[in-house]
This record gives sequence, structure tokens and C-alpha cells, in this order.
Amino acid sequence: MPSLTLDGVRVEFPFTPYECQKDYMMKVIECLKNGVNGILESPTGTGKTLCLLCATLGWREHFKDGILGRIIAERLKENNTSADNFPESWGASSEDGSMPTSCSDVPKIIYASRTHSQLTQVVNELKNTSYKPKVSVLGSREQLCINPEVMRQESNHLKVHLCRAKVSTRSCVFYNNVEEKSTDKGLVEQIVDVEDLVKFGNKHRACPYYLSRALKQQADIIFMPYNYLLDPKSRRAQSIDLAGSVVIFDEAHNVERTCEESTSFDMTPYDLASAINALTRLLNDHVQEASFADTSSQGLKTDIQVVAKLKEAVLKLEAAIESFEVSEDKGITRPGIFIYELLEKAHLTYDTKEAMSEALEQIIGYLAGQPGIFLNTSGLQKLLDIIQLVFCGKELAQKDRQMVMETNTAHFKVHIHKDTQKKQKNGDPWASSTKKPGNILSYWCFSPGFSMQDLKSQGVRCIILTSGTLSPLSSFASEMRIPFSVSLENSHVIERDQIFVSVIDQGPDRVPLSSAFDRRFNPENMSSLGNTVVNLTRIVPNGLLLFFPSFYLMDKTLEFWRDKGHANQIESVKPIFVEPKGKGAFAEAIEGYYTKVNDFQSRGAIFAAVCRGKASEGLDFTNTFGRGVIVTGLPFPPKMDPRIILKMQFLDEMNRKQLAVPGQKLLTGQEWYREQAFRAVNQAIGRVIRHKDDYGAIFLCDQRFKSRDAQSQLPSWVRPYVRSYDKFGNIVRDVCQFFRVAQKMRPVLEKNPAPDPSVFPAGSCQSSVPQCSAATSYAACKMPSIQKAKMLDVHTSTLKRRRTDEDTEYAIFKQYGVQTQKSKIKPTNLFEALERVERQCEWRGAFGQAMQSNLSTLSLQNDKRMEEMMRGGKRKINLVQEQPSVSGLAPGNRKTSIARCFLVDLKSSLSEVNFEQIHQALQSYKQNDNLDNLLSGTSLLIHDPHTYRLFRGLYPFVRPHHRKAFDEKCRELTGTSCGYEAKHSIRKDEKSSGASHSAGDQPTEAKLDEEQPKLEEDKETETADDELQRRNRAVFLADMRRALGPDGSVQLYRAIYAYKMTDNYENLVTTAVPLLTEKDEDFSLLIKFTNVIRPHHKKQYKAMLKELMGLSANTDPGSREQTETENRQSTA
Repeated sequence: MPSLTLDGVRVEFPFTPYECQKDYMMKVIECLKNGVNGILESPTGTGKTLCLLCATLGWREHFKDGILGRIIAERLKENNTSADNFPESWGASSEDGSMPTSCSDVPKIIYASRTHSQLTQVVNELKNTSYKPKVSVLGSREQLCINPEVMRQESNHLKVHLCRAKVSTRSCVFYNNVEEKSTDKGLVEQIVDVEDLVKFGNKHRACPYYLSRALKQQADIIFMPYNYLLDPKSRRAQSIDLAGSVVIFDEAHNVERTCEESTSFDMTPYDLASAINALTRLLNDHVQEASFADTSSQGLKTDIQVVAKLKEAVLKLEAAIESFEVSEDKGITRPGIFIYELLEKAHLTYDTKEAMSEALEQIIGYLAGQPGIFLNTSGLQKLLDIIQLVFCGKELAQKDRQMVMETNTAHFKVHIHKDTQKKQKNGDPWASSTKKPGNILSYWCFSPGFSMQDLKSQGVRCIILTSGTLSPLSSFASEMRIPFSVSLENSHVIERDQIFVSVIDQGPDRVPLSSAFDRRFNPENMSSLGNTVVNLTRIVPNGLLLFFPSFYLMDKTLEFWRDKGHANQIESVKPIFVEPKGKGAFAEAIEGYYTKVNDFQSRGAIFAAVCRGKASEGLDFTNTFGRGVIVTGLPFPPKMDPRIILKMQFLDEMNRKQLAVPGQKLLTGQEWYREQAFRAVNQAIGRVIRHKDDYGAIFLCDQRFKSRDAQSQLPSWVRPYVRSYDKFGNIVRDVCQFFRVAQKMRPVLEKNPAPDPSVFPAGSCQSSVPQCSAATSYAACKMPSIQKAKMLDVHTSTLKRRRTDEDTEYAIFKQYGVQTQKSKIKPTNLFEALERVERQCEWRGAFGQAMQSNLSTLSLQNDKRMEEMMRGGKRKINLVQEQPSVSGLAPGNRKTSIARCFLVDLKSSLSEVNFEQIHQALQSYKQNDNLDNLLSGTSLLIHDPHTYRLFRGLYPFVRPHHRKAFDEKCRELTGTSCGYEAKHSIRKDEKSSGASHSAGDQPTEAKLDEEQPKLEEDKETETADDELQRRNRAVFLADMRRALGPDGSVQLYRAIYAYKMTDNYENLVTTAVPLLTEKDEDFSLLIKFTNVIRPHHKKQYKAMLKELMGLSANTDPGSREQTETENRQSTA
């Protein structure tokens, strides 16, 4: 492995580094040697993570050699022996003037990144180097605990307290094995990540969480998410000793926000209600136990008088917060020190904080360990966190408190505002405990420097902040409020012909483009932007990223484009995938995008996303996945948000008081507001050019990008390539020329493997230079082994109109109104609907097999969506276009499903005009039975090899007596058969006629003619009933979700599904009745649940209802519900 010497430090590197990589490692070593802070920006694709690891570990070995050399030199001196033959680095003092004397003085490396997924990529990079340090990866119990009882707890803080209780009593078998297994060579001598730890723990029945903490003691480098460092509570919980350590923040562009959020809180009325209810329940249980001389609460070590005082304190705090008269649209703001005055009204002070904290710890731990008890303790945990945050620090004398309180709150504001949230969160039963909206107490930090200064005060050697997008560096450094002696805006490894950057200030129609507040919804502006995207879609190959300033603006723009036809023009070239807000939905959308880009028969795809969203946070769009990125405007934060307003006011106040760190200039509120927008833009455009052989184009579609001041905010590696044009046609000409040259010089012979979004959510290291370097055979140069994206049945085209009766929420219950083939009777319960969801089409021939695969995928996705819907999840697709009717094209449910899938595929592949032409040809063929007209009307499908599959897809729609001729024509025009067989030419009526003859029961034409009008009449009379039943079931579904919450809803759904499969009535009732009788108000749902019960069980179910409700045998449970409803309505 090549090695090089940088500033006297020998660094082992997997391959010969580029100049920009040497520059980066030199800056890292400068920070480490001199013990100073650094802020380093290096574009994604320059191998930043690999350089950071090699430089840091090389310096650490150099430092350790210096200590060993001094020890040896001293001993040689004692023996009068010459040390001339030893390396010069041995015995050299450290550059900062200190003289470490033992190996224990070698600094630990604390390597922090935003998420565990990013850390996994960093650990994989470390495995590719020659360095083999001792490693520890810290994680939460949520990720590392393998105790089934602990993991069954609903909330994270309950897991924490139950785990602590088991550890203290040594009742966790996994924890008891930690001491023995923590010295296992297979663990200590290997570089392991979180997944490796969990595998080891399961294999050896040892707790991975405490194993990671045991490994931390002897580790040379410790990996952790950076909220573990920045949040004082997490730092204490993990027992992280920072004295003398080197702290590295990778992907540091999010550090600013994390610093502020980790030291802020919002105390809602629901938090207070939850705390009061838990304490009340505990007091009531104590009274009952005392009256029966029960000793079951002996596990609670806190005196019951302390519990009563704690409840009194919470009630007073609630009264103090509610005493403020706050309007709906405007809150009350006070200086940060006001928090002490407010908490003092609830007797929460420095004098009482220890007693209160200890009591809360005991109570939460006690409640967590109680079997069978359901109490929401999140409010108690929130109160404990607040006490630890506000009253931080050691015990202070009375005279010193005022100064410490002023210092601690100098970067904070207290804001009291109305709780305008209409819906409860996460099915929290306490969200409905107050009748009117209460006040929220917010304690917000407005300076990330507060956390950074606290970190620096722990005695760290140096702090290094690094990322691919930190520009502008000066403003970022000033926000941190600690000195940065070393800074770097690194260059890229690419050449000029690999990047094209253009400011597009006006569209093809010469209308100025702008996302400014007064122009963003202007029809001319939105239309011009649509025309711009249409043209760029045609000339940018493969994958194209389209970034909007916000979700709201993206939704409105896409809706406008759909109404005005821009969307159809775009989708005639590339299907559009839209970034959803939900996490699970995002994974599905990005997989669909990857799959479409990888499809040889497609021209790529577009992924419409939001600046500051998931797609802009480092997701890997290497090679064909990101050939271009369009930024449609400047993503300024919402200016009317109270937190944004107060942040700007805070910065202006700091400027007036001249409280800047020496050598740094504080930003004004307006400067900060502006630079937040450009930092989000820089993060978005960093999605292209992921390695040294990659290439792509960047289009800045806003006239404000044309100013020199705006361009100066872009990353240094982008600024030299920015071009401005007077005419849109010149842009098209140069972009076409750019991609022609790039594709010729750097051809991509085969499609990329699709990255797994769960593996690369925001990684910056997965596409470093060696992955694509042809000059090296090192293993690190190979693409990582990644899971292939699943093939979606249809691309997630979110420019499709919503179809009300296809919404996920109604998907199950809609099936009640569908007639079955055999009995012509619509389903009367949930199970026939579920069976219809699971039904897969069967079809002979090549096309039929492909359709069967697609419908199978549809069924799986529908099951997943139903489960997420029961959890309260949102739809995965923002906008769903109305599917065209296929009634009459193919008889039967099976063929209707085939037709529906085919038309979806047809519409996604063709323009609106061409799709309509095909559709009209099919309708005409249905009426006149003329095959020649059908072939003529669909001839556009044989002009392009990419649409041959669509022409063959018409085969199931061709009538039996034409199939042989159609198959021959298809073979002649496309070179491939449709899979014709002789039996395909037999009509269905001939088959059924033969079957009837054999059975001796042949229907006459007259009889069929008599039955047909009756069937049509029945179909018409059922429409109104179908609609009413659909609405009733939708209401029932919503009521059930609201009553049971996400977990209860899923539990009930699974029980219903099991009942459908097994017909086991007892198991269904055993699950459903406890869930629906926990609260009296849920009895109405238990009555409505009768609709789920199958006919042969209904009598038994109604009898059980009467017993539960205390009714006589002759009383119908439904009549009681109706009477109560009428009484409530009359009272209202």
C-alpha cells in the first residue's frame, strides 16, 4: 500500500492520492499537530472520509511513536547508550509544547457523523485501509438491545428505565455475559459496526449495548452520532470522557441545527397532562394498596409524600404557563433567564433540582417495570430532561448563581404560544385530555456556539468540522463561536469537461424565472418554468433531479403543470417520481426512480425533491442516477415562523452588543436568513459529480442567481464553471454539446447497480475516488455490495390525478360493493374484500406471465399500504392520476386487472395524444371488430423498438378469432411472437357451451336475454347503497384508528386477517374485545365491529355483546347505540 510523508507524518493510503487529497490531509494534520480547530470543506467524490481516517490514524501512530521514543531515549541515556540509530520522530516533543510521558496520553479519536448509516459507511472505509485500530461504535438501546422484554416497551425512555432496572438487579441474562465476552479476540481485534455487534451479541447471548460501552474504554477510535456529543444528557448517559481527545464532526453541515435543537425543548399541555395523570394514578394505587395492606408497591423507593409534592409542582407549573393570555397567531417572548422565574413558581430551583430529579428517575423506573400497567410516562421524562437542561452544572453558592444563570441563558429565549395542533401525535391518548387549546412553553437556543463552547470546555485537544458543503465558511465558523485557525475550501478532482453550470434567468418564452414570494405562483412564471423543464428533460440523459424550495411550492407547481399539460410533455420523455414526506414512502419512491433509470428501454426518469429534504441530504446519485440537477429557486426558511423571527432578532441583538468571538464577524439576522437559503442550494447541487469519472450539469433556474453576490455563495469548485446566457436556445445548444463530448470521453457501458436508500441515506463516503479509479486494483475501488432495488409494478408517477375511491383508506372497504363472478352478489364483509386484494391474474403466454408478476407485486404493496394505513400512515404517492376506464375491454375481474395494469404502463410510456389514439383504436375495435383498423390505429407503437413491448401487450385485447393473425403480424413487425397457441382462438362461449353440453344443461339465448336486463337493473340500484356503505366504513375505519392508536390498530388488523384465513372466531374475539372495551366510549365501535363477523358467528357475537352491555336477551345492541346517538344530538 502506498505511503507518503506529510508535514513529518507518515500516512498509509490505499492508492496514490490526488493533489486535492494531499491538501486535505495536510490541513487535518495541521489541526492535530498544533491542537487547533479546523473547518474543512471538500466536495463529495474527493475521498474526504478516506483522507480523514488515514491522516488522523497516521498522526496518532506518529504521536504514539514519539512517546515510546522518549521513554526509550531516557532509558538509553541512563545506560549511557547512543540513540543515533533510532528514527528522528522518536523522542520528539509534541508540537503544542506538552510532554506526554505514557501511552495512556495518546489522544482518542472521537469520530461523529449524523446517522448510524453514515457511520456504517465510514467503518467500511476504515476496513479498506491498512490501519487496524481498536474500535467502538456507540448506539442506543433501540439499535443494540436484544432483550425481548425491553424491546417490547412502547417508548424509548421506557426501554432505558427497564434496562437500567434489569441491569441493577442483574436479571438480564444478556448483560450478565458482557464481562466475559468483552475480551473475546473475535470482537476486540476486529473492526465492527452496529450490525456486527448485534450479530455477535445474538450469537454469544451478550448485550451489544454494554459490549460497545466496554469496548469504548480501550478503543483508539470511537464512532457515534454527533447528537451523542452535542446533547449534554446523552453525553452523560454514555459516560463519554473528552479530555485530550480529538473530536471530528463529519457531514457537519447539520451540526448547527443539531446544536440548537439538542439544548431546546417544547413543553406542551399534553406533556403536562400525561405527567399529572401518571402521578395521580400512582397516588391512587398507593391509597388502594394501603387500605388492603398490599405491599406490591415496595419497589418504589421514593416516599409517597415526595410523589404528592411532585404532582403539586406540575400542577403549579401548568397554572403558571396557562396564566399567560396568548393570541392564536402571536406568542409572548421573554429573555432566556425568565425560565428560572417561571420554574420557581412550581418550586423547581437549584435547591430542589436534585430531589426532584431523583424522584422522577425512581418513579419512571418503577412504572416501567410494572407488568400489565399502561401509563404514558413521556410527560415525566420531559420534565426530568427540562430540569437537567435548565439547572445544568455543579452545585453553586448562592452568590454565584445569578451570574451562572445569566451565562447559561444568554443564548436562549422563552416563547409561550398557543397549541394550534389539531390532531394528536402518535395516537397519544393524552392528546385529547384538554377541551381547549392550551399554551406551549418553548425554551429555544439560538446559538450553536453554546454547545460548541461547552464541548470545548471539556478539555478536547481540537475540533474538526468537515463536510462536502459548508460554504460560505466564514458565516458557518462565526455561528460556532469558537476560533478556527485552519480552514479549507478544497478543489475537486474533475476536469472542466465534466461539469456544466448554467444560470437560467428566463424560460424559452423569455419570461423571467423567480421563486420570490410575489412571483412564485404567478401563472406566467410557473408556465415558463414548466417549459424550461420540458426542454431540459429532452436533452439531459438518464436521471434528472428537480429541486424545489419547499413541499408546498412543489405540490402547487406540479399541480399547475398537470392542469396545463407540461406534466404530460415531461412524462412523454421521463416519468416523474416525487419525494414524499413519509420515510417508508420515500424508500419506495427512490427505488422506483433507480429502477426506471436502470431500465434499458427507458430514457431515464426525473426525481422531484425538496431542498433540505431527504434526497438533498447526501443520497447517492452517482453516474446515470444524477446526470443533471435543476434548482428551481432559493429555499429561504419560512420567514413568519416564530423561531425564524426570534433567531434573526437574536443575531441583530448580538451584533448591537458586539459579542463576536475575536477574529470573527457576527452575521446579522438578514445575512443569516440569506445564507440558510444558499447553504440548502449547495447541498442540493452536491448530488451530482460523485467521483472523478462522473459528469453532470447544474441548472440554476432563478434570475437572482445571476448576480455576482449570489454566485459568490456557491461552493468554490462550482464557481469557476458558472455561465450566463442571453438566449435559451444557446443553453440547449451548449448542453447538448456538453453531453455529447462527455458520453464520448466517458462512456457508461452498462447501467448502474441501484443504491439501496437504506444503506446510503446521506453518506458522503460511498462514492469516493478509488471506487471508480481505473488505475488501481485495490479492493476499495469496487462498488459496494448493495441490495438491488425492487421492481415496482408501476413507476410512482405522482403527476397522476387522485382517484377518491382508490385511496388507501378506502381500499379494503370499497371491495364490499364489488360483484363476484360466480354468484353476482357483492361481498358483505371484510374478508371477501381481502381475498379480492390478494387475487392475482392468470394469463397464458409471455405477456400474461409478465402481467402476473406485476399484479403479484401490486398485491404485496397493497398489503403493506393497508398495514401502514392502520398505523395512521400517509399515502405514499402525493398525486395519483385517474386511471382510464377499461370497462368492456376485457370481461371478468382477471382481464380487468390486466387491462388496468397495461393502460397504466401505456400511459406512463406515451404522450397524452398518443395514449388517446391507442385508447380510441381499442374502443373502435370493440365496437366494429375490425382488426385492420386496430393495427392502423396502433401503428405508432412499431416505429420505436422501445414500444414494441406495448404493441405485443395488445394481444390479450384481441378477440380469439383474430389472435392468430395478430400474432403473425406482431412477429412480422417486431420480430417476436405474442405466444399464440391454438386454444387461444377458442371463444369463451364455445368453451362454456361445451361444458354445458356435457353437463346436460345448455342455456338458451332467450333465457340469457331475459337475465341480462335484470342484471343491469340490479347493478344500477346498488350504486347508491355502495356509496353509503363506503362512507360508513370509512367513518368506522377513522374512528377505530383514533380510538386504538397505531399499535392497537395494527394488532386488530392482524387479528382480522388471521380470522379471514382460519375462521377462528375465538382468537378474533380474544384480541378485539380487550382493545375495544378499554374505554367506555369505544363500545360503539364494538357494536359496529359486527360487520366484520361472518354470518355463522353473528348470533354468538351479538349474544356476547348483550352480556358485555348488560342488556336483556330481547334487546338489540344496535338499538342502544342509536338511542344514545339521538340523545347526544338532541342535547347538542
